[in-house]
Amino acid sequence: MTGQAAGTIWPSASPPPAEPLLAWELTVVAELPGVRADVRRELTAGALASGTPDLIDRLVLALDEMASNALRHGGGAVRAAVGRTTTAYLVEVSDQAARTPPTPAVGRDPSFGGLGLYLIAELADDHGWYAADGAKHVWALLPR
Repeated sequence: MTGQAAGTIWPSASPPPAEPLLAWELTVVAELPGVRADVRRELTAGALASGTPDLIDRLVLALDEMASNALRHGGGAVRAAVGRTTTAYLVEVSDQAARTPPTPAVGRDPSFGGLGLYLIAELADDHGWYAADGAKHVWALLPR
């Protein structure tokens, strides 16, 4: 799916296997500044230090958009995680709205949301979602 247009619906697909790096259990949007700080710290000075400032910004943006969508629209427990493949970082967020696919804004006022999904799709080499164990999992692969 590399180079897939951002305007297409998020495909139903599982992500590739990835080495787990960071994970958070989230309940409110107010926790996201701490998540952003964790990612920046680990990729600049922590054990995972390997990211350029541009990569770190893209990773933080994708994670923040996906997690805030899950917290606002997914209901229930939200889990956010960053993993690593040989060529990319995998950002994956799960919520309890297993029957509700990610829905980019189409023909609606941008103030109602949904534009972040277009941005993530544009930044990612691949993206998708799947339902498993009563949860929806939304993911994106950002090239390293």
